[in-house]
Amino acid sequence: MASQELLTRLEQKAVQAEQMIDLLSQQIRQLQAAAADSQKEQLRKENQELRLEVDRLKETLVALEKTQGIQQHYDFTKSTAGHGINGPTQTPAPAAVQPAPAPAAAPPQQKAEKEKVNKKAEKKEKKKAEGGEKKGEKKAEEEAPVDVSRLDFRVGRIVTAEKHPDADALYVEQVDIGEEKKRTVVSGLVRFIPVEEMQNRMAVLLCNLKPAKMRGVTSEAMVMCASTPEKVEILAPPEGSQPGDLVEFEGFTRHPDPVLNPKKKIFETCAPDLKTNADKVAVYKGVPFTVPGKGVVKAQTLGNVQVK
Repeated sequence: MASQELLTRLEQKAVQAEQMIDLLSQQIRQLQAAAADSQKEQLRKENQELRLEVDRLKETLVALEKTQGIQQHYDFTKSTAGHGINGPTQTPAPAAVQPAPAPAAAPPQQKAEKEKVNKKAEKKEKKKAEGGEKKGEKKAEEEAPVDVSRLDFRVGRIVTAEKHPDADALYVEQVDIGEEKKRTVVSGLVRFIPVEEMQNRMAVLLCNLKPAKMRGVTSEAMVMCASTPEKVEILAPPEGSQPGDLVEFEGFTRHPDPVLNPKKKIFETCAPDLKTNADKVAVYKGVPFTVPGKGVVKAQTLGNVQVK
């Protein structure tokens, strides 16, 4: 009996360790994202400095050409022909151009230098414009309300499940969610659900979490369960549900993010409101998990507990 209790405690510690590894992985990704934001700000500053340098070089070049008597053909602020009261004025014939002195042989080199500077400026502007488009997309995503509408819950079938080769507390499952290819899902359910009951089992999955490695195996979704410290039950879709059926919530128009950004903590914000009610129906803020035309999602026995 004592050895059984020891084994149970070890399995609990293993699950806690997996959770801590996952938390640390998320924090590392957040630090990487912060470093990327800092690099973008540095590039913006360099871009501004380069534009100022380009303007300074242009002014220097124009001043240098003027001192050498070179006509400024690109100054479009000056009109080449005026209009008098009685009609167009005649533009005087250009004076004969005197041969330029020897030092004036530099303009081709200066022209090449100016073109090089302009190309650099154009390249920077293009990058800036592309960055603006991406920022616009991110801004639209950030402005969407943080609620269950951004979570991609779907019905799936756990086709097979087996113990993780490197973690006794974890199952590795192959799950059909109505896509061409089955998804691999890693779940810490070994202590609560026998492996025989995991086979060919219908479930509800959160499908837009960012894929994450758990002991070397990449998990591509999460099996949703009614949960207490002592007991865990996989949520059951209504009778007649098929892999790929969408789970919806009345009053929350479904528009899930393609992949949840861990930095935004969207799932973490919604999680406290994911529960089962007294009738064992899974709800978000009291609104049932519903498969349209088929019914609501339920736990087997657990009411008034968290869903996670």
